[in-house]
Amino acid sequence: MSLFPDIRIVPFSRLTQGSRWRAEAMRSYSAPQLLWITKGQGRITVAGVTRGYGPHNAIFIPPRTMHGFEMTGQVYGSAVMFPGMADLELPDTPHHLRIRDGQVQVEITGLLDGLDRELTQKRAGARRAIRHYAGLISVWLERQIALAEDVTSVPVSARRLVAGFAALVEKDFRTAKSVAGYAADLGVTSTHLTRTCNQTCGRSASDLLAERKIGEARRLLADTRAPIKEIAAALGYASPTYFTRAFQSRTGTTPKAFRNAD
Repeated sequence: MSLFPDIRIVPFSRLTQGSRWRAEAMRSYSAPQLLWITKGQGRITVAGVTRGYGPHNAIFIPPRTMHGFEMTGQVYGSAVMFPGMADLELPDTPHHLRIRDGQVQVEITGLLDGLDRELTQKRAGARRAIRHYAGLISVWLERQIALAEDVTSVPVSARRLVAGFAALVEKDFRTAKSVAGYAADLGVTSTHLTRTCNQTCGRSASDLLAERKIGEARRLLADTRAPIKEIAAALGYASPTYFTRAFQSRTGTTPKAFRNAD
């Protein structure tokens, strides 16, 4: 058993657990996480904003923040999960950092390797060492954020709107709430919300909402034995038939076929 059961380092190869959709599906975690990418490229959408990533990118994702990967070929790196450690003073907002300084790259790699050794080897004083390594990683992140330049062309107002939308989706995607309902909560029109989502991530507001619902549907189909009609109801679909139609239009297969094949 780990000394800190909730603190863990997960190689990207394990994030997919044999199924690529597990990395690419929209989802969120209750714990903050830091992604350190060492090889490969693709795109990642965090809180409604899509950006390309490549080697030596560090991406911080706060808890309960909707996100999903798009991978091009093999991508290597690690995800560090930090639940239950409020004293680390981690950021409240997402950050995407491109680390160009070789010495800084070596520094974070060394910290992650040290944390991993303490988590797995359980040497004397490991509990204290784990906490200190986690603290040093948070300091590393804070310093890189302070040095980073905002290179995205997306206006701050647009990022704020889609982040608010993504946060509401994460809260209410299990209901039948429509894009119009989310737009009303945000004080904008559905047209403006969709236009802004297209600007920040190349998807409409309805696409983001559907991807989050289908991502959760895939997880429930793969990881539970709940009847399909119960999954449909739990995700706010009007009927199992409507759920099957929506699922198939997004995945190319029916819920039953997906469950049997996974």
